[in-house]
Amino acid sequence: MAKRIDVSDLDIFYGSFKAVESVNMSIEPQSVTALIGPSGCGKSTFLRSLNRMHEVIPGASVAGKVVMDGQDLYGSDVDPVAVRRHVGMVFQRPNPFPTMSIYDNVAAGVRLNSGRMRKATLDELVESSLRGANLWEEVKDRLGRPGSSLSGGQQQRLCIARAIAIKPEVLLMDEPCSALDPISTLAIEDLIYQLKSDFTIVIVTHNMQQAARVSDRTGFFNIEGTGKPGRLIEMDATQRIFSNPSVKATEDYITGRFG
Repeated sequence: MAKRIDVSDLDIFYGSFKAVESVNMSIEPQSVTALIGPSGCGKSTFLRSLNRMHEVIPGASVAGKVVMDGQDLYGSDVDPVAVRRHVGMVFQRPNPFPTMSIYDNVAAGVRLNSGRMRKATLDELVESSLRGANLWEEVKDRLGRPGSSLSGGQQQRLCIARAIAIKPEVLLMDEPCSALDPISTLAIEDLIYQLKSDFTIVIVTHNMQQAARVSDRTGFFNIEGTGKPGRLIEMDATQRIFSNPSVKATEDYITGRFG
């Protein structure tokens, strides 16, 4: 079941350097939230903080709250690995496990989390996840071949299948189309639109048209200068952000005056 996330007064650090400052944001369930803004303004850093991937980096930390379904994901009693089971991630470059088959790529996370499963149960899960990623018809006759044998766009959909196989409530996507050709990009965008009925989706994108096409709400991040923290400048319904933003910096970015 898709979940709502409420972020309050979130500061994100690399060592003593504050990379992102005082973000307050509500992310609605069963919707797509896009994060836009110039390079280096903290969008991806913020995205990784939503499933505690940020703290995999030595010295990285956060202050503030990320609350999902009433639970602070950074609470002292919360296991980061459990958080990542509920909040899945799809990265910028397709990263199927190169030595694993298409089948094993999809099953990898489930095997890790659930231990032994009946073959029939696993078969069903692999098929439903590949169907969910709109990939089943293209690969059903070659599930034993390496995941790396697929095209770039197919590999990215395989990574989405792998992410949804563990049945998370939230899917984070960090520029999932930046390494793909236009046709593959449209296939992923169609898929994002379909997946939002089952998941809460947050996507970082440099492609403004993409944000306008796929998202329900958009947050604009900006940075005052090198060495300063990134901030969330404005967040609103996507249509309003792109047609009538309330902050001049948002308008300047969207109309191409900077960034």
